[in-house]
Amino acid sequence: MKKIFFTLIGVILSFGFSTCSAADMQDIRIFSAANADGQITPTSIEKAFEKVGFSIDGNNDMNKPFKARFGKVYYKTYHLATVHNADFTAKLAAKYPSIALLTPLSMSIYSDDTKKTMQISTLSLRGMSRITQIPMDNKDLIAYANLMTKALKTALPSGGFLPLAYSDVADIKTSLATTIETKFEADEDGSYDSAKDDFQEEFESEMEAVGFLFPGFIGLNDELLERGITSYNFFDTYSICKLSVIYPVHQVHPEVGAFAPCTFYMYKKKGDSTVHMGFPSVHNWISSTDIKDEASLKPLTNAQKLFVDTIHMIFE
Repeated sequence: MKKIFFTLIGVILSFGFSTCSAADMQDIRIFSAANADGQITPTSIEKAFEKVGFSIDGNNDMNKPFKARFGKVYYKTYHLATVHNADFTAKLAAKYPSIALLTPLSMSIYSDDTKKTMQISTLSLRGMSRITQIPMDNKDLIAYANLMTKALKTALPSGGFLPLAYSDVADIKTSLATTIETKFEADEDGSYDSAKDDFQEEFESEMEAVGFLFPGFIGLNDELLERGITSYNFFDTYSICKLSVIYPVHQVHPEVGAFAPCTFYMYKKKGDSTVHMGFPSVHNWISSTDIKDEASLKPLTNAQKLFVDTIHMIFE
């Protein structure tokens, strides 16, 4: 890989958990509405999110690849969608580049075929704060979470939040993020385009070779520049998923789409020689939804190790 001359890898995982059962202490929330007439669809939900100001980065029908690869589906509807609001993202990125961990925001759209309802699982304000470590009282983060609430109520106007009582939710001060630091060599013109492009080419190739998919990509720095934020040389985010992970987990825990696809970010600030990369650890899934069954735990922990090992291999 060209243009990279020194690499420092730091993988940071925290495992401190506290018992939390109150509704306002959950990292995710599930909004549900009756849908016996089938009028609520992933398409109608997408339109509702667009109406209130979200960009739709992806709205993927997972039953199609699940059926093709594994031969069976568990829900009449199961979509993984990704969205973001460029204005709020830019406001937060100006001070907190960690908002990239949630750019885009993920959610699952799934049917309860017995109760004839449609559900949307998303992160709560607490979940957004814990992963990014942006204070929960930050006005822009609160406004962003409120925009998500508005979108949910627009998409499912007769719906409401389901009561949740997950008990292993991580402490609010615990960020389950895997972070990486490295250095890129600048081009003769002072840019870092060649080094970034070389890394991304190898990153995509190596990750795809071990089964990871890239359903989305955001050239985030373009959106920041449009909004007057010029502090980054580059800032990109990928949506990443692995079918052999989400398939077994979603059977029992369909709400984990609040974390899937996960986001891998990479950015460099002007005047800082360090390139920062990272992604939310799969331990977010485990702690936030009380995952304890081996059929779900094993593919999650294996994927975490495989992702980190592949990054290490790229830098060797």
